Amino acid sequence: MSRPPLPPFTAETAAQKARIAEDGWNSRDPERVSLAYTEDSIWRNRAEFVAGRGEIVDFLKRKWARELDYRLIKEVWTWNGNRIAVRFAYEWHDDSGHWFRSYGNENWEFDEAGLMRRRVASINDLPITERERKYHWPLGRRPDDHPGLSELGL
Repeated sequence: MSRPPLPPFTAETAAQKARIAEDGWNSRDPERVSLAYTEDSIWRNRAEFVAGRGEIVDFLKRKWARELDYRLIKEVWTWNGNRIAVRFAYEWHDDSGHWFRSYGNENWEFDEAGLMRRRVASINDLPITERERKYHWPLGRRPDDHPGLSELGL
């Protein structure tokens, strides 16, 4: 299975890869998202270590059961060869209605077929009020005309 764009990445293809990843995560469909990763993909997400598509699906199910009304924006920081570094911010609320904006960085490494074989994520959560939210599009894909992180001052 191939998941274009393929490495080595350019500025354009790295940005495409980041947007494809953003769109997948905004679907909040764990099975769909897991298909972007190798069968034996290895993750570090905060202090949790995940290995393989099965664990990725389980992780994402837990994540989106807790992080409600999840909306994400990713932006390429840099790229080289088969690696891309992105920064991101997402907004969500817990089951008590408390809102958060989670900021972070991810380092990605891809195989020759364009599947991510390694993902290392560092994330911090900032409590926000509902008035401080910046992401108001309907759940799902961020509209093309919605500002990105830099335009939002994030």
